[in-house]
Amino acid sequence: MHLRSVVLLLTVLAIAALAALNWPTLAEPSLVSLGVMSIEAPLGLIMLALTALLSTFFVAYVLSLQGSVLMETRRHTKELHAQRELADRAEASRFTELRAFLETQHQQAHAAVLQRMDVLEAHLAARAQETDNTTAAYVGQLEQQLRAREHSTLTTVV
Repeated sequence: MHLRSVVLLLTVLAIAALAALNWPTLAEPSLVSLGVMSIEAPLGLIMLALTALLSTFFVAYVLSLQGSVLMETRRHTKELHAQRELADRAEASRFTELRAFLETQHQQAHAAVLQRMDVLEAHLAARAQETDNTTAAYVGQLEQQLRAREHSTLTTVV
């Protein structure tokens, strides 16, 4: 219990104890002035009834205030939940955009690598063809030299 509640409870108990202990004095009729006229009534009971009425209004006010605070808190909670969902959707959208961007970048890089590999493959094929041609030329030259030697050896033997 909060200190306020304890103090309020002790005050109510003190008023109730004083009223119970002094009931004959509270119930004793006396002359009470209402401003325009005077009546004979127990002043203590009138004051006790007004205190009880004031306490009732005070409790009703506190309860209505607490109810309005709870309703306001509930409204804020709903708004916060809606904003959180909106932020989550925005974040998911950003992730989707990032994923699409990365996929595009990956496809572009992949296409660039494939193009570069095609260029290198064509260069390698040209180099291999050049090497084959050079080797064929050397082999042809060696064959020609061998035939020329063979032919010159045959002509010297004959």
